[in-house]
Amino acid sequence: MTACIAGACGGAQTADTPPAAAPPAPAAAHATGAPPAAPAAKSEPPGGEAVNAKPASVSKAPFGNADGKEVLLYTLTNANGLVAKVMTYGATVTELHVPDRTGKMGDVVLGHDNLDGYLKSSPYFGATVGRVANRIKNAQFQLDGKTYKLSANNGAHTLHGGKKGWDKVVWDAEATETPRGPSIKLTYVSKDGEEGYPGTVSATATYTLTNENELTVEMSATTDKTTIVNMAHHSYWNLGGHASGAVADQELTLHADSYTPPDATDIPSGQIKPVKGTPLDFTAAKPIGRDLKAVGGKPVGYDHNFVVNGDPHKLRQAARVKDPKTGRVLTVEADQPGIQFYTGNYLDGSIKGKGGAVYDQYSGLCLEPQKFPNSINVPAWKNEVILKPGQRYAQTVVFRFTTE
Repeated sequence: MTACIAGACGGAQTADTPPAAAPPAPAAAHATGAPPAAPAAKSEPPGGEAVNAKPASVSKAPFGNADGKEVLLYTLTNANGLVAKVMTYGATVTELHVPDRTGKMGDVVLGHDNLDGYLKSSPYFGATVGRVANRIKNAQFQLDGKTYKLSANNGAHTLHGGKKGWDKVVWDAEATETPRGPSIKLTYVSKDGEEGYPGTVSATATYTLTNENELTVEMSATTDKTTIVNMAHHSYWNLGGHASGAVADQELTLHADSYTPPDATDIPSGQIKPVKGTPLDFTAAKPIGRDLKAVGGKPVGYDHNFVVNGDPHKLRQAARVKDPKTGRVLTVEADQPGIQFYTGNYLDGSIKGKGGAVYDQYSGLCLEPQKFPNSINVPAWKNEVILKPGQRYAQTVVFRFTTE
């Protein structure tokens, strides 16, 4: 099943926009409710002066094989005990453990316990999607006077890069300790003609688990031939814990006064409409389930691209989710023009996730900063996704975790 419908899943940063600066470290108040950092263990050297002895905050382990290559699983642990696990297959976040208001840790992303689960039944859980996220209408586009035909893996359309997008390849990885927290940089070279796209593209996806309780995702790409790029991060979030059931009672705010409605083929065609007076209005916080049935769709639920307020290429708050039961709060900052909001409409209980959890409909929500879906086929949007030699595609997303 696909993970996006109704003109969804697409957005990033203009090709010739300089890379976004790393967001400033937030004030300590951002960590409200998170457990205090544990004091570092002390050891006494021969001279008697105490020094800090910290456990390693980055480790790796084998996680199986795909495409004849070894897949590695990296574990990042920040100073406050938050844990993120990232595997090299699909540059995918498999686990993310964050505290609730009592300090109890919970894994807030849907996924599988082993690689085999991702190979057999994963609707882009936690993955880095590309070369082009979301849909391209009729699986084709024109660039510099030439028509490029792509894999039609979503009806007549192309979704998330095609039949074998960047979520289904093994990336190279390098882990580092940074002053902000443990980090892993993943790299992948997409060859000219892969999935029908022109140009050899060198892509990176860097995850940093900061000591301010953020997961920052920095994506970039360069090319040797004019092409199109629109990367996105595709975690399914459930702030109650990945196995806690539907997200209907969790409260969402979207800083978006408008959205890009789909046409008769379920693909955005260039229109932008206001959300006011529709079930798509999240400009003030409301439970996700309040207007869920009213939004319609087959299957019913949200799967729409919203136009984020403010400068489309500046890092700014795009979304906020709160789980009243656990007190966990997720704030999303992004430097993209759009954000895809998807409520796991296609989940139907057939996927058994981590610990045997059954992922029923609405068991997780996606918030995917991106360039608008089908941008290359919309004259007013197409320059956003065109990447030329000498330019650098860049996107930054900050997922910040606090409690109330």
